[in-house]
Order: sequence, then C-alpha cells, then structure tokens
Amino acid sequence: MDTARWEGVLHDAGLKATRGRMAVLDALTVHPHVDAETVFRAILPELPGTSIQNVHNVLGDLASAGLIRRIEPAGSAALYERRIGDNHHHVVCTGCGAVADVDCVVGHAPCLHPSDAGGFAIDTAEVTFWGLCPSCQSKRSIRGEE
Repeated sequence: MDTARWEGVLHDAGLKATRGRMAVLDALTVHPHVDAETVFRAILPELPGTSIQNVHNVLGDLASAGLIRRIEPAGSAALYERRIGDNHHHVVCTGCGAVADVDCVVGHAPCLHPSDAGGFAIDTAEVTFWGLCPSCQSKRSIRGEE
C-alpha cells in the first residue's frame, strides 16, 4: 500500500502516521497470521533502529485502533493479521502451526449465538478449527503414518 493511503488509514483511526506503524501494516499485509518477532524481523531492514518492544507497542496500538486483529490460538504466541471487518475464523495445523482463514460459517457476525450470553451484547465469536495442513498430511502419508 502506498504511504499516503497508510497515512490516511492511521489518521482516520486517530493515530499518528509513523514510519514504524506504516512498516508494521506493510509487514502484516504481506505476512498474515504472524507473531511480533516475525513482524520485527520483517521491518528491521527498513527500520534498523527499531526494537522488539517498539513492535509490541505498535501492534498493541494498531489492534486497539481496530486496524489489525490479534488472535491467540492455544499454545501459540499472539498472532496478528490485517483482515478485519468480518467475523472470519481460523484453522490451525496441529503439525506445523500454520494458520489459515476460514470464512464465517453463517456469513454475518457473530456467526454463533450462545444459549445464554449472561446479559452480554455479543459482537463477535471466535472459532478455531484444528487439523493437519496439506503439507503435514503429505509428510505423514509419505512416512506411512496414516
């Protein structure tokens, strides 16, 4: 995405358009479902003076502003993605940890309705599917572990 567009997106969210924020948004556009360390490594060539703590701060700011989504699959570090504005779900490979998007089962948020929300107004529902990705299935098949 071009710099002017990122600046507009950030300003519309009430954030200053810093080089760090724009670099993080670029990194998450290219690499969805990644942790802070991966984002740090991706932006380090562009911003050699940045720190992992700065990346954590930027990710927190962007998530709070609703510009990115933070997901936390069990047994994994927090992962971040740019796909927002819908209530999609995720599938996680139990072999290698790869994460992919799964569109909402019903097609509108929150996709699932609890039998008793305890007075809460539900905005979203998070569903995580677990299984083996095609690559891990292939490796298992080759090893004869079916």
